[in-house]
Amino acid sequence: MKLTKVFTIVIILITLFSLTSSVWADSKTQFIQEDVFETVNTKVDIEYIPMDPCEGFEPLNNAQIYCGIRKGAGYRIEVPDDWNGDLLMYAHGYRFGSEYLWVDDPPFREWLIEKGYAWAASSFSENGVNITAGAKDTKTLVEFFKENIATPEHIFISGESMGSGITITSVEQWPGIYDGGMPTCGALDMYEMFDAAWDYYVLANALAGYDATFPVPEDFVTSGDYAAVVEELAGLPGMYPYILNEKGEQLKNAVKMATGGERPLFDQGFTFNYGFLEIFMGSPVMQLMVTYLNEATDVQGVYVDNWDTIYQFDTDPELSPEEQALNEIVFRIQRDPQAMHPNGLKNIPVNNGKISVPVLSIHGIGDMLTPFYLEQLYAQMVAEQGASDFLVQRAIRDFVHCSFTPEEYTTAFTDLVNWVETGVKPAGDDLLDPAVVSDEYFGCEFTLENRDYTWLNPMLDIPACP
Repeated sequence: MKLTKVFTIVIILITLFSLTSSVWADSKTQFIQEDVFETVNTKVDIEYIPMDPCEGFEPLNNAQIYCGIRKGAGYRIEVPDDWNGDLLMYAHGYRFGSEYLWVDDPPFREWLIEKGYAWAASSFSENGVNITAGAKDTKTLVEFFKENIATPEHIFISGESMGSGITITSVEQWPGIYDGGMPTCGALDMYEMFDAAWDYYVLANALAGYDATFPVPEDFVTSGDYAAVVEELAGLPGMYPYILNEKGEQLKNAVKMATGGERPLFDQGFTFNYGFLEIFMGSPVMQLMVTYLNEATDVQGVYVDNWDTIYQFDTDPELSPEEQALNEIVFRIQRDPQAMHPNGLKNIPVNNGKISVPVLSIHGIGDMLTPFYLEQLYAQMVAEQGASDFLVQRAIRDFVHCSFTPEEYTTAFTDLVNWVETGVKPAGDDLLDPAVVSDEYFGCEFTLENRDYTWLNPMLDIPACP
């Protein structure tokens, strides 16, 4: 069975633009609000405005809801009447360009209530690239749940995209609070995310014959500079990234090697991310990359690094003359040591792989907004800490960011809960074996529905699993 066109469009739009409805909750809502509903000054020069979390929030059948604003962040809580004692904390993803704060419900909310799980979610007190605010505000909401509702038997945490970074930071920082974590389409290391965006920027400029700078100019896209760069990489005028010339192919190959190596669906992901996604965003995804790169200026010092990066077009470790030439001309910069503070929450937290509770992740193979290699890097960190027994990772055959079916979400969460309750580790994919990852059917074991994007363009075809 394949995803329908309408369902696919809805997934993409919800992923990129979270919307809040305008229907007031009914009398079953239990409104708990410690702060008045007002503009909250949480960051220099930014006045964040919490949107009413009770607006449009209605309880599902046989459930009680709680909502309000606390310490500058909105919250929503839902508890089924036949609560099984377990609580899921849900962390939303990255939000850019908005002073408004709003709460996202978990993507499998109905299933949670039907199965007896309570859930809670915060708007966070700040937007932007802010793992610290998300982790702290979610932890505060856990405490609030315990004080005002009940003490859960088990507490799980899950999140999408940047919310996955919050998930990992939370289970690393507070293993005494969380019993398990489920990061999905995870930005598991924001500094590596910055580096991936930086790599694309400097590689494209170098191969097109343009100069890169640090920081990336805020008007890199709107000024027309990005269009000029990619025009030099297109095989036909205006056809980047659909038709590439030799330099364009070199860019695509270099990005592939820098974000996880040979793997199925990379070509589709590159084409979608730097081409078709414009249909839904209204501008190149490079503009989003520039936005969050510049938001990192709150971090002290230079926050990106490619000083020692060796760029390649293939898996052969020996550099070709073309690869040597590229590595000689690409613009390089080194991250300041003070930009990163290990084992703490200052700036953007640095995850270290020290997990002591079960973590089960799912990630799209061709996802380029949170590149697949972030999962590989985290697996390496966990292995170095001797904690691999606490990590299971699953590849999903998709390239749209955070595009999972309800069954893929709920299967993963069910397996995580069973793992915590029984101690029996579930199955996963080996992301550190190049032979496994490069197999044409990699990801088939845990992909529960074949995707069909050929309605958008035949070049986005995803071969079905056998």
